[in-house]
Amino acid sequence: MNQKSNPNIEAFQNDVVSNGGYQYTTNAPLSSQMANERLTKATIDSANFIGANLIDIGCGDGTYTFELLSRGNAKSVVGIDPATDAINQANKKTGLRNATFIPASAYDLPYPNQTFDFAILRGVLHHLEFPEKAIKEALRVSKEIIVIEPNGFNPVLKLIEKNSSYHKAHDEKSYTSWKLFQWVRAGNGKVENFSFVGLVPFFSPNWMAKICKLFEPMVESFPILRRICCAVCVFKAKSYHESKTQVKDVA
Repeated sequence: MNQKSNPNIEAFQNDVVSNGGYQYTTNAPLSSQMANERLTKATIDSANFIGANLIDIGCGDGTYTFELLSRGNAKSVVGIDPATDAINQANKKTGLRNATFIPASAYDLPYPNQTFDFAILRGVLHHLEFPEKAIKEALRVSKEIIVIEPNGFNPVLKLIEKNSSYHKAHDEKSYTSWKLFQWVRAGNGKVENFSFVGLVPFFSPNWMAKICKLFEPMVESFPILRRICCAVCVFKAKSYHESKTQVKDVA
C-alpha cells in the first residue's frame, strides 16, 4: 500500500513550502501552542522513554520528534513521513541530535520486527486512508506503541471536521477509542492504558483558548465529561505476546 496515494499529502507539502513548516508548528497561533504542549506532555507522561530507541511515524517537519529526545530523554529517534518537503525541513534542523528522518509509508516501514522500543503515532491516523494498517505495522516494528488521536466521541470536533476548511483540506476524520482499540487487537496488540486529555481547539481565537485552558484540568478529572469534551485520546499498547495487563483508564 502506497501512502502517497493519500490526497492530503499535497496539502501538507504546500504547508511546508508556504509556511516553512506545518501551520500548527511554525508561526503557530496561541491555541495551537497550548494544544500541542498538552499533547507533548501527555506523550512524555505515557511511557518511560529514557534511553529508548524510537520511531516517530508521521513525524511531519520534526518539531515534536525532537522533543522526544530533549524532553523524553530518548536515546535515538527515527522520523518517517511521506511528505518529502517536511522530511527535508526536519533534516535541516537535526544538527548534532541523534535523529534521522526518511521519507517512507506508515504502511510499509523499512525495518525488521521489534527494531524499536516505542513507535509514536501522534495525530497521524486520522489523516490516513487505512489507519488500521498503520497500527498493525507500528506494532510489528516496535515493542510498544503510543497513539495520540483526536477524540471521536467529541461532538464539537465532528462539527469542526465537517466545516473547517483546514480540516477538510487535510482530510481529517476522528475515531472513537473503541475503534482504535479494535484496530490494535486486529494488529496483534493489546492496549495497556488510556486517557482523554486536552480542551483547547487548534486554530481557535486567543480568548477561547485561554478560557478552555482554564477549565481543562477540571474537565480532564471527570470521567464522563472528559470522554465527551476532551480533544484527544492517548493510549499505550504492546505487542500481544508481551502484554498481559488489563486495560484501565488512567486519566
